[in-house]
Amino acid sequence: MILLGTLEQGLIFSIMVLGVYISYKILDFPDLSVDGSFPLGAAVAAVCVSRGMSPVLALLLAVVAGGMAGFVTGYIHVKWNITNLLAGIIVMTGLYSVNLRVMGKSNIPLFGVDHLFNTGLPSIVVILVLLTVVKGSLDYLLKTKFGFALKALGDNETLVVSLGINEKHLKIYGLAISNALVALSGGILAQYQGFADVGMGTGTIVTGLAAIIIGETVFKTGKFMKATTVALLGTLIFKYVVAAALKMGMRASDLKLVTAVIVVGIMALKEKKKGLKRGVASNG
Repeated sequence: MILLGTLEQGLIFSIMVLGVYISYKILDFPDLSVDGSFPLGAAVAAVCVSRGMSPVLALLLAVVAGGMAGFVTGYIHVKWNITNLLAGIIVMTGLYSVNLRVMGKSNIPLFGVDHLFNTGLPSIVVILVLLTVVKGSLDYLLKTKFGFALKALGDNETLVVSLGINEKHLKIYGLAISNALVALSGGILAQYQGFADVGMGTGTIVTGLAAIIIGETVFKTGKFMKATTVALLGTLIFKYVVAAALKMGMRASDLKLVTAVIVVGIMALKEKKKGLKRGVASNG
């Protein structure tokens, strides 16, 4: 049961990681607003479901809410020249009050309410269907002209501008999609665990970064493995590492610290490897 539960949570969080992947890896935008858009999706989904709305429609509204949060982050960044970090912090801070306003209180229980995970279908089946739709849609999007322009924007913004593409609008759209996926993950998790909490988004960005870095360290993006698949597998590895830490007796309150240590450790190892390669190249 522990292995299955960890797998299910890992798959749910992998949708959030796909959103972080868009902002962090594709757009080269460290978007801290995801710490607010994750509970925003959970809040919207929980409120809608608790009032008798269709669980699927509740998730769609969560996606819209997350997209609006990402739009605001992108807008204040490109229109008012606010740095990416500060723009994310501003929106994340504002979303805390927005989430409380949406929920009306700090916690909404969903016990005894109809949602995606009490329809009789196994939870793993529901999650796999949702993940397949999201990942398939994202993979398709990244193969379109819009997707190629989005990837080019993070690599070489000057090139995008020279092609006559409005890079400001493109960045806003990219951040909207990123936060929409993060909010979707929050909405799914709220229904899965049976409650939404205003503080459930704390550390979302660090968790997403940890999953992406682990995935890229263990696996290589290439002909046989897409970048989105690498991010997904990294999420599962990260979740099982956390589960193992809990199994060994670590307190749940220490998990955020463990996550931070994992991220710093992996990034330090990557930098050390780069330094060794540069040393070998210069000696050669």
